[in-house]
Amino acid sequence: MSRLSQINVNDATGVTAELFTGIKKAMGRVPNAYVTIGTHSPAALGATLNGDAILAKSSLSKPDVEAIKLAISELAGCDYCAAAHTVVGKMVGLTQTETQQIRAGEATGNEKRDALVRFVRHVAGSAGTIDAARLDEVRAAGYSEAQVIDALFAMSVINFTNLVNRVNDTTIDFPALV
Repeated sequence: MSRLSQINVNDATGVTAELFTGIKKAMGRVPNAYVTIGTHSPAALGATLNGDAILAKSSLSKPDVEAIKLAISELAGCDYCAAAHTVVGKMVGLTQTETQQIRAGEATGNEKRDALVRFVRHVAGSAGTIDAARLDEVRAAGYSEAQVIDALFAMSVINFTNLVNRVNDTTIDFPALV
């Protein structure tokens, strides 16, 4: 059960109401995570949505972005984001099996994407400067330096919502993980 208060989506005013309207138009509803963020910080919700808009136009494919979000959410222990990005991952072309493999840190058979997932998992799980061999590995798999930067940005976007949902224990309003 969520720990932070949430306003009723229909009672939102000002910037929050505008953001919620845009989310409802795009998604058909406002997910609980966005309700929580928007209730307390419309600016943070706007920044989150802007980050996702930037990623949608980034040098990474939509399945690559979702693979990053799945891997990082799983490492962070964010059940909410893992559930949400499993749904979105399937919407952009990942199979159910691939979403499970990505969350588990297992190879999917897509060697290029698997190298990206290994890279972001390594970055997320380490401190300090990473070994140059890790960067070389993701480049050798076919990712450009621009894509490496976009992958790091995707990590930062999902880290914020992971943190919110872990602190809030946000009630999951997506299908249960399988």
